[in-house]
Parts: sequence; C-alpha cells; structure tokens
Amino acid sequence: MSLSMKAAIAPGVNQRIVVADVELGDPRAGEILVKIVASGLCASDLNALDGKRNLVPFPAILGHEAAGVVIQTGPGVDHVVPGDHVVLSIVPSCGTCKYCSMGKPNFCTTAGNAMGAGGLFDKESLLTLNGERLNHFLCVSSFAEYAVVPASGAVVIPKDMPLDRAALISCAVLTGYGAVMNTAKVTKGSRVVVFGCGGVGLNIIQGARIAGAKDIIAVDISEEKLELAKTVGATMGVNASTGDPVAAIREYMGGADFVFEALGREETVRQAWLTVDAFGSLTLVGLMKSGTQLSIPADPFVNDQLIQGCYFGASNIKTDVPNLVGKYMNGDLLLDEVISDRISIDQINEAFDQLKNGEGARSVLVFE
Repeated sequence: MSLSMKAAIAPGVNQRIVVADVELGDPRAGEILVKIVASGLCASDLNALDGKRNLVPFPAILGHEAAGVVIQTGPGVDHVVPGDHVVLSIVPSCGTCKYCSMGKPNFCTTAGNAMGAGGLFDKESLLTLNGERLNHFLCVSSFAEYAVVPASGAVVIPKDMPLDRAALISCAVLTGYGAVMNTAKVTKGSRVVVFGCGGVGLNIIQGARIAGAKDIIAVDISEEKLELAKTVGATMGVNASTGDPVAAIREYMGGADFVFEALGREETVRQAWLTVDAFGSLTLVGLMKSGTQLSIPADPFVNDQLIQGCYFGASNIKTDVPNLVGKYMNGDLLLDEVISDRISIDQINEAFDQLKNGEGARSVLVFE
C-alpha cells in the first residue's frame, strides 16, 4: 500500500521547487512512518539546491531538520510507538558498521551510502511521483506531510515540547551547541568569536553562553542578526561590512580562545583564523563548497593554535536531544527567538530566496 501526500519536490540544481501530490510507501523493517509537523529550512538544503555540495541525486524531496508524530512502525521497531512525538535526525545508524562499532554512529557507513544514493538504508526509495522514483534526502525528506525514516534516527521527546521548536534541535541546535560542548569544549571564562549568525551560528553563541564563556563576539554583515545574537548571548557584535572584523576583535580582546566559522566561506575562514590567540582553536562548522582548497597563514601554528573540523557537533542524538529539550523547557536554551518565520509549503521557494540572501534566522515549514 502507499500513502498520498503533498510534498515539495526539488527537480534539480538551481531549479525552483514544485509542490505536488506524491506517493509514499509503508515503513519496512527498522523504519517508521512519521507525520511531519514542522521542518526547518537549513543551509544544507540550500547547498543541495544550489549545487554547492553534491548531497543527493535529483529529483528529490529535501528537508531534514524536523519533528513530528509517529503514525506507524515497521517490524523490529521497539523504542518508539504510534503517537510518540519525535525529533528526526540526519544521523541514523545501522549499529553494525565499522564506525557504529567504534562508538561513532554519526559516521555510520550504511547511512552515508544510503544518503548518497538518495534512498533509505537499502538505497531504495519509497517515494514516487506518477510511478517514477523520487529520492530521499539525508534519510529524512521532511518537506512533505509524511516521511518514512530509519527508526534509529528518531528520538522520542516529551509531548509538552512544542514541535516547531523541537525541529530546530534536530540540526541547527545539535550542530551549533555540539560544536561548542563536544568538539571545541569551550571552557568557563573563555573568550569566544563566532563568524556567521544564521541558525547554526546563533546556537554556537547559545552554547558558548551556557558553557560560561566570558566574552562572546558575534560577526556578521546584518545588524538584525547581530542584535539577535546579543539576545541569545553575544556580548558584542561586529559588522564585517563596515570594517575589518579581525582588527576590531584584536583591538577589543587581543584574540580568542575559541573561534567558530559557521558560514563555510574561504574569506571568513581566513579572517577567523587570524583572530585565534595563542593556544586557541578554530572550529570549522560551516560546510564549504565541495572541492574547496584553503590557503591560510602558517605562522600561528607555532603558537600551538589548532584548526579542526566539525560534523553535526559530534552529537549523540540519544543523549543530546533529551538534554537540549530539557534546557529549552527550563529556559536555558532560547528557540522561540531564533524562528524568524513560520511558513506553509506553498511559500517554500520564497523562504529559500530569503535564506540565500541571508535574510532572517530560521524559517520553519509548519504543516497544520
């Protein structure tokens, strides 16, 4: 059997999204069917749309930062039941591959291969339009009324957690907060700089605040985003469009102990590197265009300075999602403030135009 639903289809690179009725097959062993309630528009979706990164074969249904309600479970699924509220994740895990066996489920080989093929764990797709295959995106495809996903990528959350805010935890919050806590390990009283105040950057700032950083400098070219950065924890904003951000940061505090680049741009990576103080680190959180080559000054390495990558904030969804839900519920994690727009599926192209132009913080697609 199959389910008919409304979905947003991406036909190909640099093509406008088309909303249509598509068919979705039933969940199989190890899979669940979820009614999508909310899905954030993330830079990773945009990176696929504009060809910055080769993330999925087209045509595809994008969307991965999502939360919803479990409708049906396939054979062998025992940790979720119909009616559960769940956060969906781009890091489902098979539990048996090399990286899962190493305790690194974020790097699950089975999931990675499935994503590259545009399918679920067996690389097959349950999505069709007029009998023709549509591809899944990052094993989620949440720009649709329903999604079938690997059960290992779903985390049950309390039903009093608002699902439009829970959706942000799925990617932007886990990535930003995790970059601070798990990857860089920001310490209390430290000096932090964050380049880029989009959805991920704002959650890096939040993570730094929660970690107890003393100084948190936000860098962006939008005064609106810089003001929002201060709302969630930045102690100072630097507008990179009005002067040299490196000079401004150096003048204010000499250099930073922890610097984060959340834009995925060569120019800002170089700027960020030049703000790191002795014994400090630069964590690259923003995804760069596939094939990019970086050129940076080598001299700072003699000061024991470090550059490191970051994937999904090195998060463990089973423990980090409940922890972050708790922080939202007790007021430590601010999510209402970072949602700039709630949109319908018919507004999705305009919302991506805004994301591409750097407007707003996070748009969330909400299904009534």
